[in-house]
Amino acid sequence: MWACLECSLVRFFQRRDLGMFKKILIANRGEIAIRISQTLQEMGIRTVAVYSDPDRKALHVSSADEAYPLHGTTSAETYLRIDKIIDIAQGCGADAIHPGYGFLSENAEFAEACRKAGITFVGPKPDAIRAMGDKVIAKKLLTEAGVPTVPGWSEDTAEPDFNELKKIAADIGYPVLVKAAAGGGGKGMRVVSRETELESGLEAAQREAKAAFADARVFLEKFIVRPRHVEFQIFGDEHGNVVHLFERECSIQRRHQKIIEESPSPALTPQLREKMGEAAVRAAKAIGYTNAGTVEFMVDDAGAFYFLEVNTRLQVEHPVTEMVTQRDMVRAQILVAAGEPLPFRQEDLRQHGHAMECRIYAEDPGRNFLPATGTIDRYVPPVGPNIRVDSGVAQGSEVTVHYDPMLAKLITWSSSRRSAIEKMAWALRNYVILGVTTNIEFLHEVLTHPEHVAGKIHTQFLEEQTISSDTDIPDEALIAAALTARHGTGKGRTRGDIVAEDGDHGGPWQTAGAWKAF
Repeated sequence: MWACLECSLVRFFQRRDLGMFKKILIANRGEIAIRISQTLQEMGIRTVAVYSDPDRKALHVSSADEAYPLHGTTSAETYLRIDKIIDIAQGCGADAIHPGYGFLSENAEFAEACRKAGITFVGPKPDAIRAMGDKVIAKKLLTEAGVPTVPGWSEDTAEPDFNELKKIAADIGYPVLVKAAAGGGGKGMRVVSRETELESGLEAAQREAKAAFADARVFLEKFIVRPRHVEFQIFGDEHGNVVHLFERECSIQRRHQKIIEESPSPALTPQLREKMGEAAVRAAKAIGYTNAGTVEFMVDDAGAFYFLEVNTRLQVEHPVTEMVTQRDMVRAQILVAAGEPLPFRQEDLRQHGHAMECRIYAEDPGRNFLPATGTIDRYVPPVGPNIRVDSGVAQGSEVTVHYDPMLAKLITWSSSRRSAIEKMAWALRNYVILGVTTNIEFLHEVLTHPEHVAGKIHTQFLEEQTISSDTDIPDEALIAAALTARHGTGKGRTRGDIVAEDGDHGGPWQTAGAWKAF
C-alpha cells in the first residue's frame, strides 16, 4: 500500500513540475500578448513582455511581470528578430516562449531556434509548421489522408509551363484561383474568370508572393463561388490524443481578412458538423499535430466541404470557441507544451449557446479600409453580462503606422444566435473610441444587415452587399464618454485593471471571467 501511495505522490509532483513553467516570454504585442499574460498569471507563471521603441508605453508591456526592449521600430527590426527574442529569453531565464499569432508564430526556424536554445516553443513541432506552411505540400498530405480538397493543380516549381496551365485551368473550369504556395492572409491570390486573364493573374500572384514570402511558387484551384469559410479548432498532445473543439464561421471578410466570426456556424447540421470534425482530426493525425491549430474549410451551397489550409497557431478568433466550449485555449496550450495530456477528451466537449466576435480596427471603411493613426482621446468599452473585450489599447494609447491596425476584439455570448447578435449590436453602439477612425459603425451595419441576421452569408458577402458606414456616433455613447470624462467610471479597480497615464482604467478584459461562468 505504501509503495502505491509513494508512486502516486511521485506522479502527482512530476505532473505539477511538468505542467508549471516558472516563466514564459510572450513574443508578441497588443491584445493577444495581454490575453496570454492573464492566463499565465492565473496559472502562477511569470510573464515576460518584449517591446519595440514605439511600444515602450503599450499596455502589453505594463501587463507583464517583466519587460525588455527589442531596440528598433519596424517589425523586421523587432518582433521578427529571432536572435533578439532568444537572447532575451535566455537572459531572463524564461522556460518557454509563446508566439501568439502573426509575427513568428508560424515560423519553423523560430520553433527550431527555441528547441536548440533549450526553450519550449508553445506550439506545434517545426516539421508540422514547415509542412503546413507550404500549401502545395499540405494539400498533398491531406489528400492522401482522405480529407476532401478543392479540385486543382499543384507542382513544386516557380516556373510552370504556361501552355500546360491553360489546359489545366480549362479542365478545372473557370473561374480559377491562383494562390501562393508559401503564404496566407490573402497575399498572392488572384481570381481568374476567363482564359484571357490567366497570364496577367498568374504574373500578379507570383509577383506578390515573391514580395511577401520570398517564394514565387503558386498553384491553381477551382474557385468556388460564394463559399462559406468554416474552420475547426484542433488540439493534439504528445500522448497521441487529438480532438476538435467544433467550428467557427468566418465568412464575413474584407480583402480576404476576417472581421466577424461566430460559433456555431448557422450553416452546419449536426451530421455535417460531425463529418467535418472527423476530417479535421484526421488531418491533424496525418501530420502528427500537437498543441492548438485550425483546419480551415470551404463549404458550398450543397453542403460539400473542401480543405483550405491548416493554421499552425492560436487564431485571432479563438475567443468564440472559448465562449461556447467554456475552455481556456491558452491554458490548454501551456499544459500540452509542458508535456501534459490534453485536459479534455472529445466526449467532454459540448457547444453551449452562441458566440460572436467583431474585430475593432483603426481604419476608414469609407476610404477602402485605409489604416488610421493617431492618439485615442477617449476609450470606453462596453460592459455587461457575457460581453468580453480583448483590447490592446486604452485612453492615451498611440496608434502608429508600424503594426497591424487591430485595436481590440469584441465578443458576445448568448443562448441563441439572434440574441448574441442583438447583444453585439448593443455593445457596438456603446463602444466609444475617439481620436482615431475605426470600423465600429461599419461592423454594426454588417452585423444588423437582414441577410447576415438570417445567416445567409458567404465570403463574397461584403463585395455584393451595399454597406453604409456613415452613421454618426450614437448620442448615448457620446453622453457616456462625457460623463466618464467628467466623473470617472465610478467603478473600483480590480486586480486585472491597467491604469493609463491619466489614471483611466483601461483593463483589456473588462468582463474577463464572465465567459468562464455561464
